Formats: sequence, C-alpha cells, structure tokens
Amino acid sequence: MKTIIIGDRKIGKDYPPFIVAEMSGNHNQSLSHALKLVDAAAAAGVHALKIQTYTPDTMTIDSGRKEFFIRDPKNPWAGDSLYNLYKKAYTPWKWHKKIFSRCKKLGLTAFSTPFDLTAVDYLESLGVPCYKIASFENIDIPLIKKAASKHKPLIISTGLASKKDISEAIAAAKSAGCKDIVLLKCTSAYPAEAKDANLLTIPFMSRNFDCLAGLSDHSEGIGAALASISLGSCLIEKHFTLSRNDGGVDSSFSLEPHEMKMLVKESKRAWESLGRVSFKLSEQEERSKLYRRSLYAVKDIGAGERFTAENVRSIRPALGLPPKNYDKIIGKTARKNISMGTPLRRDLILNKKRPIIK
Repeated sequence: MKTIIIGDRKIGKDYPPFIVAEMSGNHNQSLSHALKLVDAAAAAGVHALKIQTYTPDTMTIDSGRKEFFIRDPKNPWAGDSLYNLYKKAYTPWKWHKKIFSRCKKLGLTAFSTPFDLTAVDYLESLGVPCYKIASFENIDIPLIKKAASKHKPLIISTGLASKKDISEAIAAAKSAGCKDIVLLKCTSAYPAEAKDANLLTIPFMSRNFDCLAGLSDHSEGIGAALASISLGSCLIEKHFTLSRNDGGVDSSFSLEPHEMKMLVKESKRAWESLGRVSFKLSEQEERSKLYRRSLYAVKDIGAGERFTAENVRSIRPALGLPPKNYDKIIGKTARKNISMGTPLRRDLILNKKRPIIK
C-alpha cells in the first residue's frame, strides 16, 4: 500500500495514524474562540486541524418550504432550517488565513472541506496541502473533479455512499489528475452509535479500491477510533470543541481537549502494538521465561522412593524439567535423596524407559 504526504507528514500503514481535529462550527461565530481551538488542538498533539469552507448561500437557499427544514426529531438540529443552521455554523472566509497562519505557527497542518467550486478556488489561493470531500458531497462529481484537478491528496468521506458511489467518486478524482486518495469510513449520524460504525468496512475499502483508508468518526468517545487502527486506519478525524458546555453546533459529538490528547497518545500506542506476525521473544520476555512452570520436588524424597502426585508438582520457577514430562516421571524412582524445593533433573531419575524431554 502506498504512502502519501500531507503537509510535512507521511501517511500510510507504516506510520502512526494521522489525527485531524475538525473545528466545524464549534467556533461559535467568534474568531478568538476559533484561534483558542487551534491552540488547544496543538496542545493536544494532533497533526492537523480542519475547517469547512462554505457560506449559507453556497450550501442551500433561504426557503420556507418544509423540505428546507430538519424534521428528524433525533437530529441535534431538529426544527432548524438548513439555511439558518449553516449561517450559525459556517466559518467566515476572512478568518481562514488567520486560522491557517496560527496553525502553521504551531506546527499543525491546516486544510479544509470545500463545499462548492468557488471554495476550491479560494482554498487554492491559500495554498492548502490537500482537500477533503464531505460525506454529503461525495456524489458531487463536478466538485470532486475540481478539487482533484489541483493534483493534491484528496480525502473522501464515504458516509451515505454505496460501493458504486465510491467507485464513481474515485474514478472522477483520478480522471481529473488526483493520484493520492484516502477514503474515510463515516457514519453520517450526529452523534453516531458505535454499533453502526461497521469498522470492518475499512480494510474492505482499502483492498477493493486500492486506497489508503481511515475513519471520520461522529461517535462519542475514542473507542471506535482506536479500534479502527487495528483494521488499518491511517487517518482519524474527530470533531473538536473546547467544552461541550459551550454549545457549539457539533459539540455533542466532539472531543474536549483532554479527550483529544488521549486519542493522540493511545492511537500511537495502538499502532505500535500492531507490530508484525512474530513468535520471537523480546529481551524482557526472554528474562521472564525463568518464571514459567517446571517440575519440582515439593516434599523430601528419599533415594529409591517413587515420584508421586504428592511429592512432585509443576510450579514456578522454570529451573526443572518442563511440565510435559510429568506423566513420564510419576511412578519412576529417585536415584538419590532429593530435598523439598529441588528442581527435578534427568540425573535424579531412575528407570528411564520412556525418554525424558528437556
């Protein structure tokens, strides 16, 4: 599987997962709050911060028709109009440069999700290192082609997408000149239930679409994100807030700074633990072998006395014969006096008709 570069970081299965903090609308329409989010993300150790580039008018229209309102009672934005939601959530374009500059100063890769063609042009003028296509836009072929035409890595969330949708999105990106694609498994529910994550889709996508794969996670906590690493997730995106009590539009399914810090730490630990297929012992394990079990005299045994279940047991440490010899030793006789606590050795045993295994 190939490696791609976003900003100054390599992404792939040979590298720790690339952790992206998604600001979304959690800035609460305050630039100072947005910059505090950048600072907190850097302090948490994430590798990148992502924003979203749209306006209410590039997303929808201001209409009173019922289809322009969110009617699902389980939706956190139920009752609001689409236009009003995006008006509250969008990141003013004039903030982008300041946010990106703050990210650069703090060593964070900064990029965005464009939601229309003009957003791509604007982000290109800011020199973003990659583009993200949101789940609800992964069927917008003109948008995908526009972003892909910049010949930068393209990250595509696959929420709501069928296999055919994903194939068409990839084909469109490649036809426009994009060579580096990362597919993100995503459950487009807010918040998403862990039982709906279906993380086994990650290795399937990687194999079947010959792309790097990762996770855009809307579930609560970090469990799903960490689990995804064992399935090959090389990029993890989580929404980020200073505090869920701040009431940002995405705060209910966003991580707070201490949680994001834990994700960064534990995701690297999870990745390191994967290792490779190996039965070779580490140096510490080699030392630990001393404390395996072996056969010992647990009572004084006189010369010529038989070994029995009462005077021989398998105990720790491992200085005696291996326990697999137990049945071969029981019934044999002692060559000489053996004191309690002596590890049994071959030279202590008579009647060796059945060979004793070292």
